[in-house]
Amino acid sequence: MSVDAGRDTVTDEAVGSLGADTDPRLRELLSALIRHVHDFARETRLTQAEWERAIGFLTATGQTCTDTRQEFILLSDVLGLSMLVETLNADRAPGATESTVLGPFHLTESPVRELGADIDLVGSGEPCVVSGRVLSEDGTPLPGAALDVWQADADGFYDVQQPDVQPAGNGRGLFTTDAAGRFWFRTCVPSPYPIPTDGPVGDLLRATGRHPYRPAHIHFIATAEGHTPVTTHIFVAGSDYLDSDAVFAVKHSLVQDFAETDDPSLAREFGIPNPFRHARFDLVLAPGRTS
Repeated sequence: MSVDAGRDTVTDEAVGSLGADTDPRLRELLSALIRHVHDFARETRLTQAEWERAIGFLTATGQTCTDTRQEFILLSDVLGLSMLVETLNADRAPGATESTVLGPFHLTESPVRELGADIDLVGSGEPCVVSGRVLSEDGTPLPGAALDVWQADADGFYDVQQPDVQPAGNGRGLFTTDAAGRFWFRTCVPSPYPIPTDGPVGDLLRATGRHPYRPAHIHFIATAEGHTPVTTHIFVAGSDYLDSDAVFAVKHSLVQDFAETDDPSLAREFGIPNPFRHARFDLVLAPGRTS
């Protein structure tokens, strides 16, 4: 190792410092990261003051994270990195449901609920029913598939953002499909909402003239034995911000109608008063690895 590292030699010195026993994949990732970061500094002629400000920004991002808020995921989201990584890693067969970002407000354990349960525990929004099937790529229903669901309330807040207002688990549920692969649950029609702007990511959006809004959507993770899980959204057709999602997550195939209905047979089937909104769609999984 050189004792006189300079502008043209420090990159190779840093990459060369990785020990011989370094895991090969870790070596590949760190080598590429070092080279790209160094090239970025050279290309932009990064100043000492800018470097210090960047370190401060990343420090503040970490300090903003809590057990219920992940500011680093939010940063990744608004830079488009989350969507890029999701797309690069999507194991999507033709006809399978497209994936999109996880988002910063997923919980590792949503409350287990029976099919037909209402996940809108505060009853503040326009009532709706979400129903459909989980299918294999060839159209075979997948009984016993797990469906993890979460959404913001009618005012655009997740339960973890308002622990003194919303009961824990509001807008969340873990469902299991029936023998025909079907699922259904009651909730409120989601609304567009801003991602949190009271931290470093909000400062970044303001500094770059960007709005913080996401179109109305419901999150899903569908898993089934012998199939590749899918993390996705269902977006409300006609919602504001479909063409300018702050986290770049909209895909046309994921936009669904939440149509108003007053069909008495549907009202009886779902145990909900008329009129209500109804969104119906299938989630299609590709055969393959199981998480």
